[in-house]
Order: sequence, then C-alpha cells, then structure tokens
Amino acid sequence: MSNIVIIPTYNESENIEALVRAISSLIIPFDILVIDDNSPDNTAGIVKNLRGSFRNLHLIERPGKLGLGTAYISGFKWALDRNYDYIYEMDADFSHDPADLVRLYNACSNGSADVAIGSRYITGVNVINWPLSRVILSYFASIYVRIITGMKIMDTTAGFKCYKREVIENIEPSHIRSVGYAFQIEMKFTAWKLGYRIVEIPIIFTDRKLGASKMSGGVFNEALWGVLKMKIRSWFIKYRRNGVTA
Repeated sequence: MSNIVIIPTYNESENIEALVRAISSLIIPFDILVIDDNSPDNTAGIVKNLRGSFRNLHLIERPGKLGLGTAYISGFKWALDRNYDYIYEMDADFSHDPADLVRLYNACSNGSADVAIGSRYITGVNVINWPLSRVILSYFASIYVRIITGMKIMDTTAGFKCYKREVIENIEPSHIRSVGYAFQIEMKFTAWKLGYRIVEIPIIFTDRKLGASKMSGGVFNEALWGVLKMKIRSWFIKYRRNGVTA
C-alpha cells in the first residue's frame, strides 16, 4: 500500500530537513510531497537539495501564499494522479509527531477507518506549550463546529489526518470552497456527509519550537464564519458517493 504525506510550507527552513529525515526513517514507507508557497527563507531550495538523498521526496512550488486549502487541493490532485492508496495531511513544524503517521496508517489499513484524525481532544486536552488562551479558543472552536454541523468529532479543526484514496476521490476537492483554516473543517464535514467512517486517534500536539506560527485571531474568525456558510450551503447540496452535486 502506498502512502503520501502532503506538507504545505511557508518559511519552514528550520524544520523541513529534520522532518523529511524523521518521516523517511519510519518502519512504514511514506512518500513526502512538500508544497511550498515561494518561501523567502529558501525552504524550497532545501527540499531540492534533499531530493538527491531522498527518493521519496517530491516538491510543488507555487508563486506565493495562495492558502492552505488550495495547497492541499493541489496535493490531493497530484496524489490521485499517481494512485496513492493513503493520503495524509501534516504540518511542517513538528507539532505533529512523525511517528504518529504509523498509527494513522494502521487505523485506515488494519482498522475500519476511512478517515483517521490525529486528535488533540479525544482523551482530554493533549496540547503542549500553547498559551491557555489559545487552548481555550481551539477547544471551544471545536465545540462550536460540532454544534453547527452535528458531527460527533472532538477535534473538528485538526490538521493531522489520513484519508483512504476513495474518500478524496468522492469528496472531489475542487468542490471544497474554503481556502484557509476552515478547509480542515469542510473536508471532515464533507466526508461525514458522504457517510465515511471517521476515527479519532489520540495524539499529543506540541507547539512549534522553531520558526514562526501562522495562526492568528483572524484565522480563527475566518473559520468560525466559514462554518456557518458551509452549513447553509450544505442544505442545497446532494451528497453522493461518486461526487458532490449541487
């Protein structure tokens, strides 16, 4: 079974080499697709240099910051064109432990999950080095999303996931409207509306040690309003396994 980990980057030069090495050393083989939005710190250049040593490493370069959602959509299309069985989303800053990729893989390959989520909140609040204000904001954002959408998912905003290929094919990522932080929510919501089994795997989320966070109050605000728009839009969509049709 083939695996591809999609990692969007912007100014991750301090983390990307160590992350590539960590993923490449796992007992399960994972290919890596870095999608870089023209990082001024030469993240893409580092990836290019590493490709000589890591055959599992691939790169898409984009002309500028085009949004998290569009980065993942580009990655999904690339992965589907190359027939990967399992497609992963992961941050570049080590907030997601690379070793947990194996646990997500096992949930989808050996278990009954169609989507496996690395969940910060399924067994309490498992977040390290975040200020209390950000923990509260993130935790209650997930509660808000559950109330609005009806999804029974504890970590609705999680960005560490594994999808079976079929799920991405049937979601048809081009139908996803969100381009920022709300993208993570809309992908889960659409998979849930299509009837796929979503399983949460408990992880410990550790805030980045190197580089600058891209999170802001504006990002959360976008997500919260985006959820309302997404829910209203869903009333006019017919969800079916071979696609999402308005």
